[in-house]
Amino acid sequence: MVMKENNSSKMWQWGMSPKENIRRVITRLKQLQGNPNNIAMGMGLGIFVCATPTFPFQTFLAIALAFIFRGSKAAAIIGSWLAAPVIPFFYIGSYKLGTFLLGYSISIPLDSLSISKLIDMGWSVVFAMITGGAIIGLLPGIAGYLITYIIFKKIRSRMSKSKQT
Repeated sequence: MVMKENNSSKMWQWGMSPKENIRRVITRLKQLQGNPNNIAMGMGLGIFVCATPTFPFQTFLAIALAFIFRGSKAAAIIGSWLAAPVIPFFYIGSYKLGTFLLGYSISIPLDSLSISKLIDMGWSVVFAMITGGAIIGLLPGIAGYLITYIIFKKIRSRMSKSKQT
């Protein structure tokens, strides 16, 4: 038996216009259940995790943090992948800030950077990137929380007004 893939369940579809894809993402976000604080907490944590050098594990880490801080797990997943296009910038910034703060003088050729090369360079590079990433991730994570909270507060307010009429 061959199962067909249900394209309507995908958040982003290739071949559609960016405007239509953005509309689909917004529709999916509006469907998230929970109070605005929980949804915003999950989104903020997901965006925060995206700034840390945890790429193969970022979804798992976002879900774990959402569980610990009682945020929306679905919003954490969405947040961890919404910021994915800027991961290279986060990683470079994480490395530079971490080495600066820790006083390391490790030079990495950024033109041929890969996860395996970072691991081969040792734990000092990984520790520097985690330190820098945690600090860099705070601002976008907090901004993601605040923006999501405001948006969902308005959405829930409109929904309750429409139910009352």
